[in-house]
Amino acid sequence: MNLLNKALVNTIPILPKSLVRVFANKYIAGDNIGEAVKTVKELNGKKFMATMDVLGESITSKEEAIKSKDESIEVLDAIKKNNLDSNLSVKLTMLGLKTDYAMCTSLFNEILEHAKSLNIFVRIDMEESAVTDITIQMFEEMRKKFDNVGLVLQAYLRRTEKDIIRLTEQKTNFRICKGIYIEPESIAFKGYQEVRDNYLKVLRLALERGAYCGIATHDDYLITGAEKIVSDMGLTKQQYEFQMLLGVRENLRDQVLSRGHRMRIYVPFGQRWYEYSIRRFQENPNVAGQVLKSIFSNG
Repeated sequence: MNLLNKALVNTIPILPKSLVRVFANKYIAGDNIGEAVKTVKELNGKKFMATMDVLGESITSKEEAIKSKDESIEVLDAIKKNNLDSNLSVKLTMLGLKTDYAMCTSLFNEILEHAKSLNIFVRIDMEESAVTDITIQMFEEMRKKFDNVGLVLQAYLRRTEKDIIRLTEQKTNFRICKGIYIEPESIAFKGYQEVRDNYLKVLRLALERGAYCGIATHDDYLITGAEKIVSDMGLTKQQYEFQMLLGVRENLRDQVLSRGHRMRIYVPFGQRWYEYSIRRFQENPNVAGQVLKSIFSNG
């Protein structure tokens, strides 16, 4: 990792918000549902699937939680109305997971019921380790009633292998990603290659145990490794998919699709675009360097 790029991450938050928006546009599908629908239509036209996500996390009031639920319902209705090839991603902390588990359960149940009526799949995003247990608990409770719900697992967490073994006692749908939150070494792998190695290990395990997997990565090494796994196992294209973020490594995205794999693009949108953008740059300091280079080279 370029140390200069890492240092530049600290510079971006002090830039004018309007300037951050200029380069964030590539990674955000807009402020509102209309702009997000337009983006998904364009992706679908290029044979990409999508998952839509209303930006935000960690609300503190009941009113905010209800608003987040309503926004998710609006996305589901837009997917149906516009015949989009998309599902919905939800962060449970936006529904009050940290403050009121019962309220979160009720609101998420409402989302899943509506999604079920429209034949739309809903993915629970995984957040920091402090909420891993209760996020999995919510998933397990909801899949007793709904078959249109799946979960994200983070390959850098040491617990993930055991979680997969337990959760795949029933048919399960995972998105597997590396993991982005800063966690202590006691619970998370820290080495770059050891995270990669564990990613491929848990991916193979999940697939061998019959789980459908969204292979979420922009890492050439992991894509090559995942392609070998699905080939060695003789899986059909309907037993897995690749996933990437909007605006990230689009050439690689196109290459994976051209090789016959299905590809789903994570499409975030909403008023909370600024916080999401800053987090993206903190996750990948190399992007920060590219961004600032483009800003100053364009005057």
